Amino acid sequence: MSEYPAGGPPPQIPATRAPSPQPKPATTLRQRLAELRGPAVAPHPLDARALAALAANPGCKRRALLDGAGVDKAVLATALGSPAAFGQSQFAFVRGNAFEAKVKADGGTELLRLLVERLGGDADAPATATVPDLTAAGPEGRAARTALALREATAAGGWALLDHPMLALEVAGSPAYLEPDAVVVHPDGTWTVVEIKSFPMIDSSADAAKVGAAARQSAVYVLALERIAAKTEGAEVAHRVLLVCPKDFSNLPTASVVDVRKQRAVTSRQLTRLTRVEDIAAGLPEGTTFDPGCSPEELGTAVEAVPAAYAPECLAACELAFHCRSKARAEGAVESLGRSVRGELGGLTTVAGVLAAAAGKEGDPADPTVAALRRAAALRAEALAGVEGGVPCR
Repeated sequence: MSEYPAGGPPPQIPATRAPSPQPKPATTLRQRLAELRGPAVAPHPLDARALAALAANPGCKRRALLDGAGVDKAVLATALGSPAAFGQSQFAFVRGNAFEAKVKADGGTELLRLLVERLGGDADAPATATVPDLTAAGPEGRAARTALALREATAAGGWALLDHPMLALEVAGSPAYLEPDAVVVHPDGTWTVVEIKSFPMIDSSADAAKVGAAARQSAVYVLALERIAAKTEGAEVAHRVLLVCPKDFSNLPTASVVDVRKQRAVTSRQLTRLTRVEDIAAGLPEGTTFDPGCSPEELGTAVEAVPAAYAPECLAACELAFHCRSKARAEGAVESLGRSVRGELGGLTTVAGVLAAAAGKEGDPADPTVAALRRAAALRAEALAGVEGGVPCR
């Protein structure tokens, strides 16, 4: 006898469902960057000088990724066998610290006197200024404490001197923490960046190249301060920064005002053009790492996996420049001859291709670049033939 009711269909038994696989947790950007530089390696801070150099070459994905991940490029270059040949000497470092301490002594009295003398018009230098405590845990904490101190000083309406504040700026989707020498808050709410350098100012003039580098560095600080000022009532960031240097050949401080509006505009535009770090990291092979504990062969493979944009100007600004130069020369890339030459050669990307086009072996004769190369080659051959035949060149 059936256990089901007569004439009725058997009850539906629910099908057993296999448990759906749990989604794999997504790797955060911070974890990915930690894997790239090595799990046990502390991130190398990205300072304003390096950030200004990065903004000057926004097409270099290699530098953008390494700086964003906090990789120490000097250590990496040494491991690759192409150590950087530049940097500040220990003597210059100690001398610079001693001069900065002298400028900021007594609550920054001398610094404020120079600032008012150069920027204050007929105003008298303040006898005292508030020096807020910016101590906090970690760069994030210090950046938050700095932002709070700037808002409080602006609201108070007096003079304030922030000694080595910490500023945050997003670069290619990754935060960068910057530390200017000082920021002065004026009673009217103006914020002025102060850059203290140890190179001399002789007869009220300093080396133009060094002043230009200081201006580009200060422009980065101005950009970072503008992020805070946008959320602070009554605040305005000055585009004229105070550059303090030793006077003549003494240790006495003097100062000049540097307008950084041009450098700020260029830096802002170039930083906007930077490819986001996560997009660059996503295109790397699985397991890519720049851990200094790896072999030179592994590090070389990892570095070559990231496209670079080498130019001779990199030699003065990037620790990996010698490595990138040797690779560019080995590949015959025209970039090794300079950006201006690269721009003139159009679609010709190698030195061998340029020589072949000039010799008439390759290239479209209708291409203006190819035509110009062949014309130059013909003129050169004509000149050499004239010299060999005894005909003087005119």
